[in-house]
Amino acid sequence: MSSLGTRVAWEVLRTIDSSTFTGAYQAIGSPLLHNCYLVKIVNMSGVDIVISDDGVNDKDVVPAGGFFLYDECSNASREGGLSVHLGTQFYVKASASIGIVYLVAQYVAT
Repeated sequence: MSSLGTRVAWEVLRTIDSSTFTGAYQAIGSPLLHNCYLVKIVNMSGVDIVISDDGVNDKDVVPAGGFFLYDECSNASREGGLSVHLGTQFYVKASASIGIVYLVAQYVAT
């Protein structure tokens, strides 16, 4: 396929208000609708958050006011490269605070 027909597309921004945090895992929006090569989690809350993709096991931590960028295809072709699979649901766990947590995702569209 020609690269001229390939473009970056964005999934809908997912958010969760940290005032609703309970100390247990909660979904950040809905599951991914596409295989995404880039996922960014921005923690604009006042507490460190723990991230999971199964709602059971701790996978990563994002400090208060920080972010993590998961670039699964860094230095590789976007087509046929690694991706966070369609249907993946991200979860966050923390105590209640103020501020919003955002999940940004990009995928390859033709």
